[in-house]
Amino acid sequence: MKRIVVIFLLLALLPLRSLALEPEGKSALLMEASTGAVLFEQAADLSLAPASVTKVMTMLLVMEAIDSGALSWEDAVTASSSAAAKGGSQVYLKEGETMTVRDMLKSVAVSSANDCACALAEHIAGSEAAFVERMNARAKELGMEHTHFVNCTGLDDGPEAAEHRTTARDIAIMSRELLTKHPKIREFTTVWMDTIRDGAFGLSNTNKLIRFYKGATGLKTGFTASALYCLSASAEREGMELIAVVMGAPTSAARFATCRELLDYGFAGWAVYAPELPEETAVPVRLGKEASVRAVADPAPILVEKAKKGALRTETELAEELPAPIARGQTLGTLRIYAGEELLKEIPLTAEGAVEKRTWADVFLELLKKTAFG
Repeated sequence: MKRIVVIFLLLALLPLRSLALEPEGKSALLMEASTGAVLFEQAADLSLAPASVTKVMTMLLVMEAIDSGALSWEDAVTASSSAAAKGGSQVYLKEGETMTVRDMLKSVAVSSANDCACALAEHIAGSEAAFVERMNARAKELGMEHTHFVNCTGLDDGPEAAEHRTTARDIAIMSRELLTKHPKIREFTTVWMDTIRDGAFGLSNTNKLIRFYKGATGLKTGFTASALYCLSASAEREGMELIAVVMGAPTSAARFATCRELLDYGFAGWAVYAPELPEETAVPVRLGKEASVRAVADPAPILVEKAKKGALRTETELAEELPAPIARGQTLGTLRIYAGEELLKEIPLTAEGAVEKRTWADVFLELLKKTAFG
């Protein structure tokens, strides 16, 4: 009995990250959205077909067009014959039918509508091929090193479909970009059921975690016979958003179970910490037009294990005095974050603004003022 108790206590003391995760899929990855930190990966750079998870990039380009002003939510999009002919998941657009950008994007996010994805692509870029060029260019900008798109839907249509490839890591990267830079997309990715065409056509979310997982925020499912079951799932709790990706899962249930397991693992073991600077962070400036300059730090949060969060502390080291001129962004000191005695991160403290050096004319004017009013 004593041996059993000892073993149990030892297991309880093991860090959570040492516990085995066994994703049901060819590839998987768990990322924290605000920091981009990877908490778990399995064959994350394996090149695979993403199926409709492709539409994360399609939605990203649509949101970027909206936020840049190139596209409006209420713009009317007309379905071409090629868009209306798309198979798979669809809302059965007819050639010549018009729908707002809002309803088309909602249809893509909720019901994975291939016809709407194609119509939006053609509306933005003139043709699906031109839009796909933008997709690949954006992937390159984001550092998605193992991605090549041949269409905007992920469908296995056409002879080039075999070249349509990405990885779990790259999916997490574009999912993070969409969620963190375009939070309004959650208005669509969190919808469980809705309608279009004035209520005549119902939409049901292909991502079952939206209804059954606490804090779910999205994001996109995918399936084809060659890709099998894929999912980029996101959820937010206690100020931390996680992105779980699985590719090539054997069943639909397996992809949801895998992402649920990854998300549970992340939320149980990790937390986001935003360090705060002390109120007095000014550094005196010698011979400057300003007497001091305020030190600031990168506001980006850091990821910490929950077991260490209670022991977090910060130390600030600042220069006692610096000579002018001071450039904006110049290093003034360091903020160190510790968990107990363990150093977790060093963050540079930099000048909030520039301070020019006083000239002889400035000194002379000061002397005159002191003489006149002294």
